[in-house]
This record gives sequence, C-alpha cells and structure tokens, in this order.
Amino acid sequence: MNNDMPWVNLTQEEVDDLCKKKYELTEYAKEKLRKLIYEQDMKKMEEAAKNLVLENLTLDEMLEEAERREKSNRVLQRYNDFYNLECAGLPHGTSITPEFQQAITLDCMIAALRCEHLNQEYTHIAIADIEDLIEGLYQQGKDYLERVRTVQEQAQGNTKTDLDAL
Repeated sequence: MNNDMPWVNLTQEEVDDLCKKKYELTEYAKEKLRKLIYEQDMKKMEEAAKNLVLENLTLDEMLEEAERREKSNRVLQRYNDFYNLECAGLPHGTSITPEFQQAITLDCMIAALRCEHLNQEYTHIAIADIEDLIEGLYQQGKDYLERVRTVQEQAQGNTKTDLDAL
C-alpha cells in the first residue's frame, strides 16, 4: 500500500514499476527529440551548402561566409547562455514586466557581443552583429515551432492541426 497516496490501491512494487516505466519513456522521448533536432540541423547545413554553391561564390567568399555564420551561431549560443542564466536567477513565480524582460534581453545581447570581442569594453556595436543575432533568434523560434508541429503531428497520427491548439 502506498502511504503517500492511500486512495491509490497499488503495492510499492507496482509504484516502483510505474516510476521505472516513466523514466524509460522520458529517456525514449529525449532520444527521439535529439534525433529529430540532429536531422533538422543536418538538413539546414545541407541547404546552406547548396545555397553557397548556387550563389557561385569563390572559395575565399565561401570561407568568409562560413566564418560569419560560425560567429553568428557562437553569439547566439552565448546570448542563450546569458539569457538563461539571468532568467534562471529569478525566483519561480516572479512577476516580471515586459520592460524588465526587454532590459534583460538587451543586457544579454550586449554581454554576448562583448564576449565575442574578447571582453573588450567598447562603445560601438556593429549593426550587422545585432541583425545577425536577431535573425538567429527568429530562426531559433521558427525551428522550435517546427519541432513542436512535428512532434504534435507524430503524436496525433500525422493529422494537421493549428499550433494555437497547443
């Protein structure tokens, strides 16, 4: 009998078995999500390579574009790290105004760009760096919505539904 929930008529072995099955299912879902994300990333890389070839870029131009994309991805990752760290420091249930959230966002953007420039204090930020970060954030949001749509379709047997239903 389960002492924590007396209304549930399960033995301790049954409770342990359910916990084990929940853990296995969670691990299975994590692995499926990792695989899905990996496949989407590979498709993006293939598409980017095709686009570079279609643009008839020289080798130097391709290397420059690859370096720019790598920098952009690095800044986006740093931004996410700073943002998550700032938000993780807020107590659960903290009421936060949109102004505070915007301030946190801008502060994290500047911190990520400073990191990219070797922590040197500077007063000018290249607009292109900010635009790349914004573009990366939009793409990150689109990718997330696409993953949600894919998982939702798989869960519902490939039926198309509106994302607002989530």
